[in-house]
Amino acid sequence: MSPARLEGPSGHADAGASAHVFAALGDPTRLGMVVRLCRDGPLSIARLTAGSQVTRQAVAKHLHVLARAGLVRGHRRGRESVWELEPRRLETARRYLEVVSKRWDDTLERLRAVVER
Repeated sequence: MSPARLEGPSGHADAGASAHVFAALGDPTRLGMVVRLCRDGPLSIARLTAGSQVTRQAVAKHLHVLARAGLVRGHRRGRESVWELEPRRLETARRYLEVVSKRWDDTLERLRAVVER
């Protein structure tokens, strides 16, 4: 079951598109930022930095990694950069995980049938 060969419900290979998302979300700081953007909506770098031990410069670097993965997008609002979630990539990754999960369920069901014979 090669991940690169899995196709999502749309018939497209979702593995390649999802790999960048999973890599970006693999960092706890970035994952936390995505969670906050999901929960709180668009936030400035200052708001994302508040209450954490992470510097504004580090937050900006993490946001750029998330942006390259297609998870967030930023825009200027006055003097601030405001960042918001881009849900399409998360949806692509979710669909990919559903395909993987279904294949594992099918494989385990076949194994169960063989063992119970």
